[in-house]
Amino acid sequence: MIRFALTVAVFFFAALPARAVDIQEVTSPGGLTAWLVEEPSIPFMALEIRFRGGASLDAPGKRGAVNLMAATLEEGAADLDSQGFAEAVESLAARFQYRAWDDELAISAQMLTENRDAALALLKTTLDAPRFDEAAVERVRAQVLANIRSDAQDPDTIAQQTFDALAHGDHPYATDRDGTVESVSALTRDDLIEAHARTMARDRVFVAAVGDITAEELGPMLDTLLGDLPASGPPLPGPAPFLLDGGVTVVDFDVPQSVAIFGHAGIPRDDPDFFAAFVLNQILGGGNFSSRLMEEVREKRGLTYGVYSYLVAKDNADLVLGQVASANDRIAEAIEVIRGEWQRIRNEGVTDEELSDAKTYLTGAYPMRFDGNARIAGILAGMQLSGLPIDYVETRNGKVEAVTQEDIRRVAARLIDPEALHFVVVGKPAGLDPTN
Repeated sequence: MIRFALTVAVFFFAALPARAVDIQEVTSPGGLTAWLVEEPSIPFMALEIRFRGGASLDAPGKRGAVNLMAATLEEGAADLDSQGFAEAVESLAARFQYRAWDDELAISAQMLTENRDAALALLKTTLDAPRFDEAAVERVRAQVLANIRSDAQDPDTIAQQTFDALAHGDHPYATDRDGTVESVSALTRDDLIEAHARTMARDRVFVAAVGDITAEELGPMLDTLLGDLPASGPPLPGPAPFLLDGGVTVVDFDVPQSVAIFGHAGIPRDDPDFFAAFVLNQILGGGNFSSRLMEEVREKRGLTYGVYSYLVAKDNADLVLGQVASANDRIAEAIEVIRGEWQRIRNEGVTDEELSDAKTYLTGAYPMRFDGNARIAGILAGMQLSGLPIDYVETRNGKVEAVTQEDIRRVAARLIDPEALHFVVVGKPAGLDPTN
């Protein structure tokens, strides 16, 4: 019955229409803060915890430690081994998920109100007393190593990893957060304990709660759940360099279709021109069939099934990136078309119709993101990590609507640089000579 109730709660909230989100900031007696959206109509709560730093806090020579540590957190804690922990989660009809990303460690939890105290107590053990038992570590290590070996044969992953390595020098961003076969194979239990200590600290935690909980309840809960963590962690990595100039790098790989990752330096998330860049990119290659790249590369010439561009705003690097795949004998043409569209939008700007359509799409799609407690909690935690104000949900569409043709022209001249575009191509591209 409990399992059924949780399933119904998740489904119900996933089916709710987009609505205004009333966000409160809650401060615990111990000084921890969280953002809260109260929704008492269903006895269910979603909790999102993010620690800034993530896999970028791997110790020197221990690449992949944070990722392996995060993947092992649900494999036993305190007096419960892996099986006992799984059974305890199951008995409470709770859901926990632990993920390591480049800039953050993310912990997601969903639970019924009737089991909230017990579920939170169980979650706390993974934050304070993970076991890292040998059998569990070896089982998870084998899964990670299998993923790394699989990625080594995946052209998309090879392209992205090559681009990162060339772009970011000796910064953590230059290497994959999963680590290498060699680095992950060498990790010890002590390395995982150290990774746990490096990534979880009260001075870099961001929390969001959505559902059947009040501000009066959430404050003390924060202290109970997080209060025993270290007050502070080690220094965060500094800005990542961007070392690539315009050109082409080819990685020889025996596949019938070449994959290309391309890009150059981008724009910070807190830059006054960010929203203009956001709208501009939507027109250039934002991922739907109305973008210029899709129109020119796919629709007119049939060079690919899909091509897109996107803004990357990490804690320590800002990029404009894109991706395309095409037959080996056509990838060179696809690259030339992409360069041409980069040049055209810089020189000519966009039409009034393109600008209007992009705004309509971006403002219309935004509310649809808020389609469930867990999704909303994740968005709110991400907003905090990005330094966005608590009223961002209300003001975001207005910022999109405010973008003018003058803004687009200014940002296109500032951001879009065809000569700086660097393409990393994985495959056997015909008629494409590497220039770097």
